[in-house]
Amino acid sequence: MVAVRSFLFLLIFLSSPHLSLSLSQEQEALLKLKNSLSPADNPLDNWEPNTSPCNDKWAGIVCNEDVITGLHFPNMGLSGNIDIDALKDIPTLRTINIMNNKFSGLIPDFHKLGALKSLFLAGNDFSGEIPKDYFSNLTSLKKIYLNGNNFTGKIPESLTQLTKLEQLHLEKNQFTGPIPNLKSGVLNSLDFSKNKLQGPIPETLSKFDPKAFEGNEGLCGGLLKLSCGPPPTPSSPPPESPSKSPPSTPHSTPSKKEEDKRSKTIIIVISVIASIMVLLLLYVLLTKKRRKPEDDFNVLGKEQIMDDHRNVQEQVVDVHVPSTTNRSVRSTNESNRSTEVNQSNSRKGGGDSKKGSNHGKNGMNELLMVNEEKGTFGLPDLMKAAAEVLGNGGLGSAYKAVMSNGFSVVVKRMREMNRLGRDGFDAEMRRFGRLRHKNILTPLAYHYRREEKLLISEYIPKGSLLYVLHGDRGISHSELNWSTRLQIIKGIACGMGFIHTEFASYDLPHGNLKSSNILLKEDYEPVLNDYALHPLINPSNAAQSMFAFRTPEYIESQQISPKADVYCLGIVILEILTGKFPSQYLSNGKGGTDVVQWVQSAMAEQREQELLDPEIASETDSVDQMLQLLMVGADCTTSEPEQRLDLREAIRRIEEGRCCSGPKILASFYSLFISFCQITKCVVWFPSNKGRQHFTRWGVAQGRSGDAET
Repeated sequence: MVAVRSFLFLLIFLSSPHLSLSLSQEQEALLKLKNSLSPADNPLDNWEPNTSPCNDKWAGIVCNEDVITGLHFPNMGLSGNIDIDALKDIPTLRTINIMNNKFSGLIPDFHKLGALKSLFLAGNDFSGEIPKDYFSNLTSLKKIYLNGNNFTGKIPESLTQLTKLEQLHLEKNQFTGPIPNLKSGVLNSLDFSKNKLQGPIPETLSKFDPKAFEGNEGLCGGLLKLSCGPPPTPSSPPPESPSKSPPSTPHSTPSKKEEDKRSKTIIIVISVIASIMVLLLLYVLLTKKRRKPEDDFNVLGKEQIMDDHRNVQEQVVDVHVPSTTNRSVRSTNESNRSTEVNQSNSRKGGGDSKKGSNHGKNGMNELLMVNEEKGTFGLPDLMKAAAEVLGNGGLGSAYKAVMSNGFSVVVKRMREMNRLGRDGFDAEMRRFGRLRHKNILTPLAYHYRREEKLLISEYIPKGSLLYVLHGDRGISHSELNWSTRLQIIKGIACGMGFIHTEFASYDLPHGNLKSSNILLKEDYEPVLNDYALHPLINPSNAAQSMFAFRTPEYIESQQISPKADVYCLGIVILEILTGKFPSQYLSNGKGGTDVVQWVQSAMAEQREQELLDPEIASETDSVDQMLQLLMVGADCTTSEPEQRLDLREAIRRIEEGRCCSGPKILASFYSLFISFCQITKCVVWFPSNKGRQHFTRWGVAQGRSGDAET
């Protein structure tokens, strides 16, 4: 309960309006920042004094309600000297992402922003040495990406003080000297490759793949299988020549530096003490208004916070579930939708059962299971789990909660899902829970309230395609060779085919296909998420939060159809092949690359091969296959829906006659049979994934599907 109270306290603390600066002060700070930048194509043109950074969705500003939590400026062509003093006026800032821009010079003074949790500076032209104490004040940092710059000198020793560090990427720089002995026990992603490092690899880093240390001729030990040899004797290093020593000025420069350092230390100490006093005062006030245990989740339902983003879009929350408990949960079994399961008897839900309402008293204390393949758990488990906020997207907030048995789940809070009543929502969730496909993420449970809903699904550790493709320049990105990207494209197509069969009657069978909603398993097999939600989302919110509403036909005439999913599929294909971040993902279109226009122009000039990501274009044996898929992506993104590929035709061209990697002879029979049915207007019954006595009815002429039992 201590963890629960701490988490709830954090929720209330970060979302309290009394602790945030006035919006006008944040506006002023951001406008100062804008003036310090030199944008190539003016991507920040909607930053106007008479508008709100959060409510008016300023380009690159990440908000949680009215609280600014991140700056997201990748691929915007920005340069200039970043005004750090302006950023100091935004104390809620947790993430800075300026990857793949044109910044140069020494590393900016981001160390003055002590609350940062993520710092993404990769792909710029920063240079020079980083002061050894640069990270001393950034003890909350979890992610550091400095790769792809021109930093020199030793790796800062202050990195050893970051006990929460999870990801560190320093590859493709000019760092020299030894690797410091990092002490973070949660470090899971690391890359020092392609530098000029020397000496033994610390024992604490020996678990990482040797690829993380490649390109450093002076490194030894660890998994590199290079002996470090005997340590040098004390007489080995040559004596330092006195003539090379800098002149000593004990009464000037050193004392002034010491004074500056002492002043900074005093300021930091005073700030920390003041912050602690505010926290203690708030804690005392909150404990006086402590809620009853059954009301704790109500707080979670009404408060919202945001942490750093995996790169740009909807994120998730992990919840770990205890293997046994002594509380009851409600299960939505097909055999008994009202069965109450005592988990102390069986993790799978066996035990005493009794009839009752499906929803309990206002549904406040129930977590309704729709898929028990991973076991069953209840709302108390969710509340006792150690939760971590991961982000905020167009459809809601996401959290990672880790339960006591180590099982991780994603919890998404949806506030704009009131289009259906309780029974209709329950029916849709049950339908989702019955889905079984290797490329589909099936939800595990949900919690219903009138104000908001919780959707719980399994956590996929590797993260989204968006993150691996654009945000992670480490080992995971280096493994995105052509065969892996082809596997991902085929898996996405296979999953889309399944979704369009299961939800053929929907205007938007998926509705929100984009790289942030494509998760990657450990073997890089993709799984699709956030599908078929259009019937649940309030119409006014759907147009703002779903990617299918950014198609040319909707922008011009507010038309939606299944062809919108084809357009979204084409964007993802072009994104994978080119390695570019599509500007279509951004609401104002500023930043990134207009992959549709770029591909069309290059094809018109017969420059197709220039479109391919250089990291895969070197695989010359597969270039023809890449260009064929590039053509598929272009044909899927035609502006006129009638001229766009049909999804089945797109899948056929992607699979080249194979139905989702099945046997070729079976795929040929399938194609021949479908062609026959298109001529004869027949109705086809295929075996369903529900069991041997279930079949799926598909009328080719009608394009509809349904289920039946025999």
